Amino acid sequence: MYSVKLSELVEKMKLKNLTPEVDIDNTVITHSDINRPALQLAGFFDYFDSERVQIMGKVEITYLEKMDEIKRKEILNMLFSKKIPCLILSRELGPFKDMLEVAIKHGVPIFQTKKTTSSFMAEIIRWLKVELAPRISIHGVLVDVYGEGVLILGESGIGKSESALELIKRGHRLVADDVVEIKKVSEDTLLGSSPDIIRHFIELRGIGIIDVKTLYGVESVKKVQSIDLVIKLELWDPEKEYDRLGLNEEYTEILENKVISHSIPIRPGRNIAIIVESAAINHRQKQMGYNAASDLINRVSGNLKRRSEERESKN
Repeated sequence: MYSVKLSELVEKMKLKNLTPEVDIDNTVITHSDINRPALQLAGFFDYFDSERVQIMGKVEITYLEKMDEIKRKEILNMLFSKKIPCLILSRELGPFKDMLEVAIKHGVPIFQTKKTTSSFMAEIIRWLKVELAPRISIHGVLVDVYGEGVLILGESGIGKSESALELIKRGHRLVADDVVEIKKVSEDTLLGSSPDIIRHFIELRGIGIIDVKTLYGVESVKKVQSIDLVIKLELWDPEKEYDRLGLNEEYTEILENKVISHSIPIRPGRNIAIIVESAAINHRQKQMGYNAASDLINRVSGNLKRRSEERESKN
């Protein structure tokens, strides 16, 4: 299970720490879901997930304000005794004195944000979804081609990095070379990036390591990119039947997500960069509802039907 340090969350969301006495460096968050305590403020803690970040807005604070002070302290004691990671107050709402006392007693930090409850919850959930997403590292190259994330796979030395370099010279952007870190942020979305230590570098056999950002400028690199298409490079096999129409889609499964893939045979004289560009554009066309292969089949079928009707009319 992946985790995020609470101190990272505070820095990312620009939260104000209202309990500096409480240590936050050793607290980690393991759940991307967020909870607004509602029934808990009424004393119902069955099925309460104490591992979630807790957020209180105007409704919760107003409800606590109307409570008897003794009852409120009792409820807050019950809430903070569950060892929640933290409590965040939205809209710059101030905490009660007894809330701070109970929080410090149980070692639970309280933070404050200027943002509204709904917008803040959407922002923190989106960030935690990415940070806590399932992930793997694979050997390959990830390039942004016309806005489409193309993951190039193949055996070592087959020409993945060389193809990526040619794409960069043609105006596209490098995301990762050699090692691609992939996160599954939803059932439909995979995000790819490069490990920090090798970001923006490409290894070219016979030349060595080159810094793409330094050689070609900041517009030639990108930090994160969704993976929309997989290109598998393989040596030409004369015995293998390669797809020549593209009517049937092939898929590669990554973290249980299916991504459309194409197997491209390597042969002298084939410009892989242009093929990858064409594959990316064709993929975008299909996403927009146009399939060139289907259009060709319809044209051929229509032409054959028309010729058949002309022959019948002559007879």
